[in-house]
Amino acid sequence: MLDALPRVTLSPPPPSEPVRLSHVVAPRKIVDVPPVYPLLAQMAHVEGVVVLEAIIGTAGEVEDVRVLRSVPLLDQAALDAVRQWRYTPTLLNGVPVRVIMTVTVNFKLRDEV
Repeated sequence: MLDALPRVTLSPPPPSEPVRLSHVVAPRKIVDVPPVYPLLAQMAHVEGVVVLEAIIGTAGEVEDVRVLRSVPLLDQAALDAVRQWRYTPTLLNGVPVRVIMTVTVNFKLRDEV
């Protein structure tokens, strides 16, 4: 007589590639490091928005980031800041997953009075 084997339910493995956010609530930023406004950009009165694409890891760390829309004098400051940002993990079926998201970094000179 065979003993009854216990039933084991396996969850599907998480995707190995980052998941592009569309119908998923974006992770929440929990560490925000503002960019350092480059002196040369300030002296040239350069303002603008740098748009970046970032891969957020399963623990909420920024794994990789690249420029989608450039403001040449501001790009490196934006990249340096975003690399220090941290997010809450994104869960897919209760499992943390890597995600790709678009972030914007605004550079605006303060008005002098």
